[in-house]
Amino acid sequence: MSHKGFSHIGLSTLDLDKTRDFYERVLGFKAVRCDVITVKEGGRIRHIFFDTGRDQLIAFMEARDVPGVPSEYDAGITRGLGVPSAFYHFAFEAGSEAGLEEKRNELIAKGVEVTEVVDHDWAKSIYFKDPNGLQLEYCCFTRNLNANDARMQDRFTISTTRLGLEDREALAERK
Repeated sequence: MSHKGFSHIGLSTLDLDKTRDFYERVLGFKAVRCDVITVKEGGRIRHIFFDTGRDQLIAFMEARDVPGVPSEYDAGITRGLGVPSAFYHFAFEAGSEAGLEEKRNELIAKGVEVTEVVDHDWAKSIYFKDPNGLQLEYCCFTRNLNANDARMQDRFTISTTRLGLEDREALAERK
């Protein structure tokens, strides 16, 4: 069987209305399936799928009053785990360097805080967050990957600040 990419990524949100607004209005993804799921033991789940292109979807679930599901949790994933936002992130295809710059300008015009274009040697990217705190990326390949790319090797150095980790002592002092 050949690989055909992914069908969808499933994520959670505490505020589906805010999430829907961001993915539709800011990113321009069309909602293609919306469900309200009644849970027998109580509560309900709202579920929405967005088309990200190429028959690949991103879905969000919002639980309300469902036994066993907390009413508050960190839907941004990384903060609750104590790892940098780069560890769990989702990258959308920009198509080209021009498309990447265009998407960056669109996001800035819509009030989204976006990084400068980051050159990874084999791809270029921009990074930003959704209303849940999820790290998102638009990316485009700048060259074909080769056998050397597939070999594990030292490539660069990064600071904890660049990773998005705050000084733990400074964070503790603010509390």
